[in-house]
Amino acid sequence: MDPIRAAMLKRSRSAKRERRGKLISLVCISLIVLVVAAIFFFVASRGLATFFDNKVNLWAFLSQSVWSPAVNDAHGNPQVGALPMIVGSFGVTFLSAIVATPFAVGAAIFMTEISPRLGAKILQPVIELLVGIPSVVYGFIGLSVVVPAIRHAFGGTGFGILAGTFVLFVMILPTVTSMTVDALHAVPRYYREASLALGATRWQTISRVVLRAALPGILTGVVFGMARAFGEALAVQMVIGNAALLPHNLISPASTLTSVLTAGIGNTVMGSLENNALWSLALLLLLMSLAFNLVIRWIGKKGEMKR
Repeated sequence: MDPIRAAMLKRSRSAKRERRGKLISLVCISLIVLVVAAIFFFVASRGLATFFDNKVNLWAFLSQSVWSPAVNDAHGNPQVGALPMIVGSFGVTFLSAIVATPFAVGAAIFMTEISPRLGAKILQPVIELLVGIPSVVYGFIGLSVVVPAIRHAFGGTGFGILAGTFVLFVMILPTVTSMTVDALHAVPRYYREASLALGATRWQTISRVVLRAALPGILTGVVFGMARAFGEALAVQMVIGNAALLPHNLISPASTLTSVLTAGIGNTVMGSLENNALWSLALLLLLMSLAFNLVIRWIGKKGEMKR
């Protein structure tokens, strides 16, 4: 073969490095996919055993309000009603998101539109500090401050959905604020300039132009915060009361999917009905996390279509 042709067909060192990099990336991606699939398979196999091995009715599991897997009812069926935990999880999640969203949007507007320098010097470090605080610290502060305050103001024990809402509100506030700031920064500058050129005031520009353009990103941040609130365990467990009862109001002791899981999974025998029922709660929690991710992707696609 012609030596010039052979030299041209020979793979260069950069091409070999590129091929090696692609191979490493493929292995890493395959490993991640494998781990995620293994987690889904393990949780699903354990969680579905409640319905296939222990013959628990799915509708009864989702709709009944009595959680006592070790006790059978008058018909001989195990009392594994997950409705109290479902209501508690959705209650603290939606209420904390409702409370946190106005504060997060207001802080983000201040940091990006009103006083970017002051926001970067003061608010940004505070938000980063809140992100780094462990969950147990939030739970301890809620137990020491929020629960006694609710007890003094409304009576009762102080434990309940309201206490969990206040704790989760502080926990998800940095997440929603940071993503809202990113969404506002992503709005093109000429949107603001065009609005001001047409005679709009700064507040009209912010409320009717900037916020509307950033709405998909803001909603994504809110859903991210809800996903974190829905999966939070330790902090909520310390302030919600851990009573597997259907809550009658916001200040009555309640429980969430995560609080029941963390409190009971270590006290059951693997393969027993009690253990399988807890894995069913874990499966439900995993499916809800997947649903939150799908909502986030749907919001992102809607935002791209509008642009």
